[in-house]
Amino acid sequence: MTERPELTRCLEYLRAGDTLVVWRLDRLGRSLRHLVEIVNTLAGRGVAFASLHEGIDTSTSTGRLVFHIFAALAEFERGLIAERAAVGRAAARTRGRLGGRPAKLSPEQIALARSRYAAQDTTVAEIAKVLGVGRGTIYRALQQTS
Repeated sequence: MTERPELTRCLEYLRAGDTLVVWRLDRLGRSLRHLVEIVNTLAGRGVAFASLHEGIDTSTSTGRLVFHIFAALAEFERGLIAERAAVGRAAARTRGRLGGRPAKLSPEQIALARSRYAAQDTTVAEIAKVLGVGRGTIYRALQQTS
């Protein structure tokens, strides 16, 4: 996550009894998980939180309830997404899909690179240029066990 120095300064400045007011929830947290962490940390320090657009004010019991319902729904949604992704990956595996990024070099190209490298008549840079990849790709291919 990117550093947000002004947010850090703001959060450090707050004292017990203060209320942090934001225009919208998305102005405070980059994700709902991040937002919940911030609000819970503030609550532990005795600092209330209010969002003008959503009408949430954690200094009231109703506001805390609404905020925690939002957080619970977001956590539930994250769980559903993770379950669906796992089912999708399993279905793809049964269809023979392994996932991941496709290999830059075919087994034949790796064999060619190894033979040229072993012959010591061309540089790794020249081998990479011929195969249309970077030197790092050649070095990784050379390190792979067959």
